[in-house]
Amino acid sequence: MSRAFVSDDALENSVAVVPPRAPLPDGVPNYVTPRGLQRLRDERAALEAERAAVEANRRGSDTDRARRLSALNQQVAELTARLRSAKLVQPDPARQDVRFGATVEVEHADGTRRTYRIVGVDEADAADGCIAFTSPLARALTGKREGETTTLDTPQRAERLVVVAVRYA
Repeated sequence: MSRAFVSDDALENSVAVVPPRAPLPDGVPNYVTPRGLQRLRDERAALEAERAAVEANRRGSDTDRARRLSALNQQVAELTARLRSAKLVQPDPARQDVRFGATVEVEHADGTRRTYRIVGVDEADAADGCIAFTSPLARALTGKREGETTTLDTPQRAERLVVVAVRYA
C-alpha cells in the first residue's frame, strides 16, 4: 500500500509482524538432532547480539528502534521456548532401519534417486534434503530398511518408493 493512503499515526503505531516458527503438531515432541540443537542455539545467540546492537544504537527513529526491538524480543522468546522443549536425539549408527536422524537414499517410481535426512521441524529445509520427521515422506520411510518398498500418498497419487540406503552420521 502506498504511504499516501496511510496516516503517520498508523505508521507509528504499527507493530512489527514476525512470522511464526514452523509449528509442532499438538502432542508431538520437539525432537532435534545434535546439529539442529546447535543451529537453534546459534540462531538465538545471533538474535541476542542483534538485539544488543539495536539497543545500543541511538541513531535513527525511536519508533523504528522500538519496532525492531519488539520483533527481536518476540523471536528470542519463541526460540527460547523451542529450546526449552527440545528433546535431543542422538543418532544410533548401528541402526539399519529408518528413524529420526537417518539419511535415506530413495528411488522414486520414475527411477530418480534422492537423498533425504530426517530432522526436527526447525531444521527442515526441503531444498537441502532435510525433511521434518512429521512430514508425510518421513512417516512413510520410518521403520523401513534397505531394499524395502513403501508408498507415499500424495493428493495427486500414491507413489512407490524403494529405500536404497540408510545411514546415520
